[in-house]
Amino acid sequence: MANLVQIIGKPDCHLCEQAQVVVARVCADLGVSWEFVSIFDQPNLADLYAEFIPVVLVDGKAHDQFGVNETRLRAALS
Repeated sequence: MANLVQIIGKPDCHLCEQAQVVVARVCADLGVSWEFVSIFDQPNLADLYAEFIPVVLVDGKAHDQFGVNETRLRAALS
């Protein structure tokens, strides 16, 4: 089972906000930790992901971009 889900995004991004709702629900159901990381706080992440946010990482590996698919995330975390 995964240990951490991260959402790479930025404040005031509606897609990032939608991704947070889905990730929070799935992670709560499955007992997995998650966090939101702003590209404004980590410039290296902006260089990597700015064109694709929100990007969802599962244990540091890219899982989804431009949003998150709840069914795929549940499968990846199970």
